[in-house]
Amino acid sequence: MSMLTPPGMGGQYRVTGDKYPRMRPPRRRGRLVAVAVASVAALGLIGWGTLQLVDVFTGGGDKYTATGSAKDCRTKTAAAPAAQVHALPRPGQITVNVYNATKRTGLAKTTADELKKRGFKIGDVGNASKQYDKKVKGAGILLGSAAARDTSLRVLGTQLDGARLRADSRRTADLDLVIGDAFKGLARQGAADQALAKLSEPTPTASPKKSC
Repeated sequence: MSMLTPPGMGGQYRVTGDKYPRMRPPRRRGRLVAVAVASVAALGLIGWGTLQLVDVFTGGGDKYTATGSAKDCRTKTAAAPAAQVHALPRPGQITVNVYNATKRTGLAKTTADELKKRGFKIGDVGNASKQYDKKVKGAGILLGSAAARDTSLRVLGTQLDGARLRADSRRTADLDLVIGDAFKGLARQGAADQALAKLSEPTPTASPKKSC
């Protein structure tokens, strides 16, 4: 064996020139292993994706959540409460005092007679007190207790367009109609009846929203 022969060659190769043989480990086996691993991973991903598509199109993905969602929806969509109805008194349950705050005479009497025809009870009739006499520029003022503001005062308000509703310190259930300078008469009977009917219509309440 020549001294120039690399160790381990067993004399198989001899160096005859100034170039040495290249010593590289075989790579073919490593490449085959890498290709096999990549193929197995690709097949696994394809199989998993196929199962997901099957679940989507067959509804299999919802079998674990359908029961809980339906229960939640039923809980949040309970029956809506009934519409609220205004407990308004009828004209026959309302006593009205009619006072004239204008310079025109006879308005209190004629207005009281008309209100009586429309079913209202009539109390005092006459001239307005000094607090309102010649001081009401609009069609009129309707006075009552604080409790009457959203009940009987609103009913009486359907009979006089443009009247102002005002609560005072009285504790009685009667109302005052103080006629002002712009008064031209009560609202027409038909219009007043329609306004009263609309006032008595139930107010629908908001229905609960479904949120699933």
